[in-house]
Amino acid sequence: MSVRFALSYSFAQRALWSVSAAHAGCIRAQYSTASTNARQFPLEGVKILDLTRIVAGPYCTMVLGDLGAEVYKIERPFAGDESRKWGPPFMHNSKDSVYFMAANRNKKSVCVNLKTGREVIHELAKKCDVLVENYVPGKLDALGLGYETLKAIAPSLVYCSITGFGSEGPYRSKPGYDVIAASMGGLLHITGSEDGPPAKVGIAITDIATGLYAHGAILAALLQRHRTGRGQKIDVNLFSTQVACLINVASNYLNANKEARRWGTAHESIVPYEAFETQTGYITLGCGSDAQFVSLCELLGVAELAQDSRFISNRTRVDHRKELISILSAILKRKSSSEWMQLFEGASFPVGPINSMREVFEDRHVQAIGLVKTLPHATAGEVKLVGPPVVYGEARNEITSPPPLLGQHTDEVLHDLLGYGDEEITLLRLRLQKPRNGKKVQWTNGTVDNEHMNKKKSKCCCIYVKPRAFGESSSESEDECEHCFGHVELKKKNQKQSPPTNGDDDDGEHDNSDGAAGPMQPGDTAPEGGKSEN
Repeated sequence: MSVRFALSYSFAQRALWSVSAAHAGCIRAQYSTASTNARQFPLEGVKILDLTRIVAGPYCTMVLGDLGAEVYKIERPFAGDESRKWGPPFMHNSKDSVYFMAANRNKKSVCVNLKTGREVIHELAKKCDVLVENYVPGKLDALGLGYETLKAIAPSLVYCSITGFGSEGPYRSKPGYDVIAASMGGLLHITGSEDGPPAKVGIAITDIATGLYAHGAILAALLQRHRTGRGQKIDVNLFSTQVACLINVASNYLNANKEARRWGTAHESIVPYEAFETQTGYITLGCGSDAQFVSLCELLGVAELAQDSRFISNRTRVDHRKELISILSAILKRKSSSEWMQLFEGASFPVGPINSMREVFEDRHVQAIGLVKTLPHATAGEVKLVGPPVVYGEARNEITSPPPLLGQHTDEVLHDLLGYGDEEITLLRLRLQKPRNGKKVQWTNGTVDNEHMNKKKSKCCCIYVKPRAFGESSSESEDECEHCFGHVELKKKNQKQSPPTNGDDDDGEHDNSDGAAGPMQPGDTAPEGGKSEN
C-alpha cells in the first residue's frame, strides 16, 4: 500500500491518517494504543522511484532501502547501471562487477527505456512517494520526466535531483564526477603529503557525502509532506556538498584569510595528531587536550616532555611542531604496532593502527558486531556486504535482499504494482523494443517496412518477425508499431488495447535511453553504454 501523504513508520498498524477539514492539505495522525514488541522498518510502505546510477544516487537510495523503503531501480535495458561494468573484479559466474554490489542492495531492478517508456515512468511516479535522479539539468525535462511534468500528475511526489553542480549558476550544465567535484571543491588541494602533489582520497567520498545529504533531505521533505500534504523538488549537488564538507578549512579562509595547504596525515591545528611509523607499520594517534598529551608522554616514558615550555600547551606544540614530531617519531619506531597498541590499551587519548583491508575485516571488533553480512546471490552463490552502520533501539535498519540482476523484477513490478496482465506485458515489451545494435536497422529477407518494402528508416518492432500480411500505415516514424501487422494481430487476439506509450521520432541519445529497449527479462545483455552524468 503506497503511503502518499506521510512518512511511513509502518503506520498501517500504528496509526490512522485523516485529512483535517479545518486545515486543507494538513494531515494529522491518530495513533492507536496497540503496542508491539516487533521492531519495524521506519520507511516501511514508502516507495522510491530510483533513476540514479554510479555512486551518489544509488548510495542514497540504498540507505533508504536499508530503512525499509521499497526501491525500484530503473535501468537501461541490456546495459543497466554503468557501474555494473566497472571491473574487474567481477562477481563469480556473473557479468556484474563487485563495484556494483557495494551500493545496490535492497532494490528491485526494472528495465525501462526512458525515451520510449516514459508513460511507464509516469505510472510509477503516481504510485511512488519519492523519485531520485542524477541527470544533468534539463535531460529529464526533455524526456517529459522533469519535476513540473511529474508534479502535475503526482503532486505529493518528493523529487530529488542529484547533479554535478546544481540547477543554477554557470556550471549547471556541466557533467560531474566525484573526483571533479573534489578537485574543484578544494579536497584534492588539501589532500596528500606535505611536500607532494595533490592526492585523490581512496574512495568516492564526495559521492558518498552527497548521497547522505540527499538521504537526509528526502526524509525532511517526507516529514514536511506529512504536515502539508504536498511534495517538493530537492536539489543536491556534488560541488556544493564538497565545499560544505571543507568545514574548518573553509572557516580558516573565510574568517582568517588563511589559505589551506596539504598536511599529509597531520592536523593543522592540533599537535600531535597524525600517523607515526613503527617497526611493523603505522599507527595514528591524537591528543586533543593537554591532559591527553601528558598521558601520552607518561606511557612513552618521557613524562618530562609534557613540562617542556615548547610543548606545554597545544598552542606551543603547534608552534614547535617539527621538534615534537621528530622526538615522538624516534620513540615510536622502537616497537611494533601491536606492542604499542597493547601498551596504549585503555589510554585516554585516541589511537589505532593503520589497517590493510585484510586487517580491517579480521579485526575482532568488526567480527564481534557482525558488520559484514553474507547473502545468497542468484548467480554468484553468495555476496558479502558491509551492513548499515547505524543501529536503532526501536527500529530495523538492515539488508533484506542482495543487489539485483539486471531486469530481475521488471515483470513483477509491471504486474504487481502497475496491474499489467501477462499479455499486456508482452505487448508492451514489443511496443518499446528497439534493435539491440542501436539506431541502425539491419535489413534482411526476413524484415519488412510494413507497407512499401522500400527499406526506409522505420524501426518498427516487426523487423524481428516477417508478418504474413502488411499493415495499413505508411508513416516513417516509430509510431508504425501502433498499426503494423504484428500489433494489429496481437490486439485482435487479446481484445485489449496496448498499454499507453509515447513514441518519439527524435533519435537524440540520452544516457538512459541510447537505443536499447523497454522492459526486458533478466539476463538480457548488450554492448556497453555511455558514460553517466554524475
